[in-house]
Order: sequence, then C-alpha cells, then structure tokens
Amino acid sequence: MLEELKREVLKANLALVNYKLVTLTWGNVSGIDRERNLVVIKPSGVDYDNMKIEDMVVVDLNGNIIEGKNRPSSDTATHIELYKAFRQIGGVAHSHSEYATIFAQACREIPCFGTTHADHFFGPVPVTRFLTEDEVNSDYELNTGKIMVERFKNLDHVATPGVLLAGHAPFTWGKDSADSVKNNLILERIAKMALYSLQLNNNLDGLPDYILKKHYMRKHGPDAYYGQPKK
Repeated sequence: MLEELKREVLKANLALVNYKLVTLTWGNVSGIDRERNLVVIKPSGVDYDNMKIEDMVVVDLNGNIIEGKNRPSSDTATHIELYKAFRQIGGVAHSHSEYATIFAQACREIPCFGTTHADHFFGPVPVTRFLTEDEVNSDYELNTGKIMVERFKNLDHVATPGVLLAGHAPFTWGKDSADSVKNNLILERIAKMALYSLQLNNNLDGLPDYILKKHYMRKHGPDAYYGQPKK
C-alpha cells in the first residue's frame, strides 16, 4: 500500500540526516495521500542508519495504524493536525536542527534580515506560545499541533512554511515530504544567518518591506520569473 509514497517519505527522512538537521533519532518526516486521507510517517525511535521502506507506517487521519509493523512516530498526532488544518500541504518535517532550535528555545521569532530569507519565507518565522499544563497532560502531541495552527490564525501557511515551537524545535511543511525537508534546511540556514547578524549588530532592523516583497514574489508570486519556464 502507498509504496511510492513510502519511498518518498523514507528518502525525505534520510535527507534530514544528509543535511545534518537531526542528531540520533531527533526528527521525523511524513507525507500524505490526499485522495485516500492516509499518512506515511517514520517509525518511532528507529535509527536512520537501519531504516528501510518496510519500516514506514501508514496511519489514517485518526492516527489508527493501517499498515506497518512498527509504532509510528510519537509526533504523529501533531503531523495529522497540520494536515487537517493546512489542506494545501503534502508533507511535514520536524527536526531539532541547532540554530532554529536555539530561536525556539529563546521563544524568539526569526526576523527577516536579508533576501535569502525573503526568497523562501514571506516575513518573520513565527514562534508559538508554550503549551499549558492542561494541554500537556491531556493530549500533548495533538495539542502541539493545535497551538501551531492557532499561531497561523492570521498568517499564510503557504507563504510561511514553518514555525518554531516554543521551547522545543522547528516544524516545516511543503507540497510533499521532500519539499518539507527543503524548507527545514532553509529554516536552519536563515536561523544561523539571523543569529550571527544579531551578534554583529544587535540593533539590526528587518529587511525593508518592498525588498522582502520583491524577492518573495519573483519566486512565488503570480508573475514569478525566477528559474526556467514550466513546460
């Protein structure tokens, strides 16, 4: 079942390692089949070096295991909540990448200081609030997803394909699992640039809005002209 999606999700999980976005088993990637409303996700606690396609777990949007010999990632309910709320996305990635996690632990959004950031995230990368004690004790992973969705109440999740979970680490998403990992890598790189930029100039202002808009729109807007025409 969903063999092609399993291959894509396995490859995306291994890309987290190749990009040095995870340590040990600190991360996970999933992908969704929107026609069947089924999610393929990494198994919980399985070492990346030993992970195979048959280790991938298929779950429905209630978190029930449909296929797989392993328990799915402990973050499965979080991924599912994002898929339910953000209907355009096809993949979710979670890592504990160093620089993005520093911002998350500091409960600090990542300001847009330069065009590298603006090419991919339309404005600051937001940070959530902390979960309440009741939210942690009642259904931690589900409520983790809910507070991320809550943070995007007045934001465009397509233009800003990621969030920092306060005190925790980044989650990103994209059109598929590979795209979600790409956005995780970009988020890590712009977090590193922002941190060093603030060290050089702690009074630094954000990129002017007109430059931010120009760089984002030339790649993602209706009249985008970056790259080659689609055939």
